[in-house]
Amino acid sequence: MGKKKQDLRKSDDVEMKKQNKQQEDFQRSLQRKIEEQKIQLDTLINQNYSSKQILENEKILEVKQYDFFISHASEDKDDIVRSLADTLKENGFEVWYDEFELKIGDSLRKKIDSGLINSRFGIVIISPSFVKKNWTEYELNGMVAREMNGHKVILPIWHKISKDEVLKFSPSLADKMALNTSIHSTEEIINALKNL
Repeated sequence: MGKKKQDLRKSDDVEMKKQNKQQEDFQRSLQRKIEEQKIQLDTLINQNYSSKQILENEKILEVKQYDFFISHASEDKDDIVRSLADTLKENGFEVWYDEFELKIGDSLRKKIDSGLINSRFGIVIISPSFVKKNWTEYELNGMVAREMNGHKVILPIWHKISKDEVLKFSPSLADKMALNTSIHSTEEIINALKNL
């Protein structure tokens, strides 16, 4: 009988060890599944965050529409450009003007292209400084391309420049009806722009 008890105990011990091993295996398996689910959850959270960021970035990148893009030489800012841009803005117009739109680190070309594409009109402040600049020529070329597609875009304002000088720079630009800062005040220019 003693041997039977010993055999029974051994059998119980073996069964208990087997159950303990099964329980440990189950706990390890459960722990692995929990870890996998944590990883999946983290992935989903990150994807959701990324999607949210993309949506927020898309909202930021929602294309702003402008009434006027102002193309000018920086030398003319103090004389006419800044006051014209400010006055247009005060009158409720959306204005693409470098001092309003460009931020440190921006790509000049991308921002200018976006402004040109998304503006109804391009105000071109033609001056002796304007005709010497590469960027102003780039902007003007963009406006001319839009006009070639049938849009009236270019609104010339002559500033301290003669018709002969404009003719030498661009005969087609000299042919356009223009306002002139030597004849028209900023207020008169604004009123003319309001009537477009």
